[in-house]
Amino acid sequence: MHPTSRRTARMPAPLSQLEILQTRSVPDLVREEIVRLIMTGELTAGDKLNELDFAQRFRVSRAPIREAFRALEEAGLVKLEKNRGVFVREITQPEAQELYELRATLAEMAGRQLAPRITTAELAELDGWLVRLSQAASLGDMAQYFGLNIGFHDRMVEMAGNATLLEFYRMVIGRMHLMRRHNFSVSLGSEQSQAEHRAIVEALKTGDPVRAGAAMHTHVTNGYRRLSALLQR
Repeated sequence: MHPTSRRTARMPAPLSQLEILQTRSVPDLVREEIVRLIMTGELTAGDKLNELDFAQRFRVSRAPIREAFRALEEAGLVKLEKNRGVFVREITQPEAQELYELRATLAEMAGRQLAPRITTAELAELDGWLVRLSQAASLGDMAQYFGLNIGFHDRMVEMAGNATLLEFYRMVIGRMHLMRRHNFSVSLGSEQSQAEHRAIVEALKTGDPVRAGAAMHTHVTNGYRRLSALLQR
């Protein structure tokens, strides 16, 4: 999506929760931690993932680290370069457009399915998300806003009650983590985004599937326009 200089990822402190989560497989833990690092911006496009560093960090052999890397490659988050190693993928402009178009379609479907079935309690929950998003934006805390934004949209798709839709939505969002963070590295667009969030919730309150689906589709397409404008600058 944009030129980056390649660097080897620096490993944060070892995870304290590893000793707690005994029921989880090591490859799953490694994969989820790398996804988290991508989401928070600690890993960015072009960064090299050092197999030995991760093995030492998780205090395991290299085999489960390789398994985690393979899963991430299948998910489209990293790529293996022969004789060079594993790198966080870079998203091209055409791929970014395709991802946004796919996400817009999935979001519209979620809105259509959610509107007729959403409960009063769920609407109150979404209102709470709007308050927290507004507070983060007013403080200029774009890192917190980014995480809340992801959670807000994920929760609405989850509320739609379609497990397959949720699975595919999360797959798309996983890849979008590689470039969507640039849209929130500055406050540009957060005010418009919040207005669109409110429009989505208001549409859901009407129970109208067409209006709710359209509001969610519009928000995603507008997000892509904001990202494109930012990168062009």
